[in-house]
Amino acid sequence: MKIINISKNTILADKAEMADTFFKRLIGLLNRKSLDKGEALILSPSNCIHSFFMRFSIDVLFLDQSGKVTATLSSFRSFRVSPIYFNSSLTIELPETTLQSSNTQPGDTIQITPE
Repeated sequence: MKIINISKNTILADKAEMADTFFKRLIGLLNRKSLDKGEALILSPSNCIHSFFMRFSIDVLFLDQSGKVTATLSSFRSFRVSPIYFNSSLTIELPETTLQSSNTQPGDTIQITPE
């Protein structure tokens, strides 16, 4: 899957995976040593995340049902719990620095497309 910031005309990830079951969301990135540039994990449904036992920091996008960014977390470190974003229905976990390098911010529109 591809994740595109339509507002900024940038590709955030071209190797995204969907975690759309309870077990896949629970495990998330815990079994990974890193998240490489171009990779991402899409958690659906999700309006809050944790990073317990993760080995690396990530950037995080929270999206509403229309694909608008409702919140961002840059350099989200291990052993943290995010706030609950009640108006979000989807979470995207990206490599650290992706948000800064793409200038992605709340209000941007994100599109998720198949390869």
